[in-house]
Amino acid sequence: MSDVRYPALLRALQELKQQMQQQDLWSQVAPSEKALASTQPFCVDTLEFEQWLQFVMVPTFMRMMEQNLALPNQCDISPMAQHMWQQRYDTVQQQIKRIDTLISSGS
Repeated sequence: MSDVRYPALLRALQELKQQMQQQDLWSQVAPSEKALASTQPFCVDTLEFEQWLQFVMVPTFMRMMEQNLALPNQCDISPMAQHMWQQRYDTVQQQIKRIDTLISSGS
């Protein structure tokens, strides 16, 4: 059975992509497989935060929805966005917080 949060999450991820593109945070070049294989949280040792969003977080959530898998019960990405970007990219940070809230609400 698909999660009732799927449609809202899909919209939120699409809006995140649009906002990142508008802020010139969306890359046309994928990082190397080695960079993506990092075991550090958010791949902090190999990727910029926006690369992690684009090439790890978004594809992971998309794959979960495509395969009808359960979403996590908790999502806390917005504190990392605040830490990394501080007072920049407010609209992108708001969208990330929306995704956190959507996933963490459980419905």
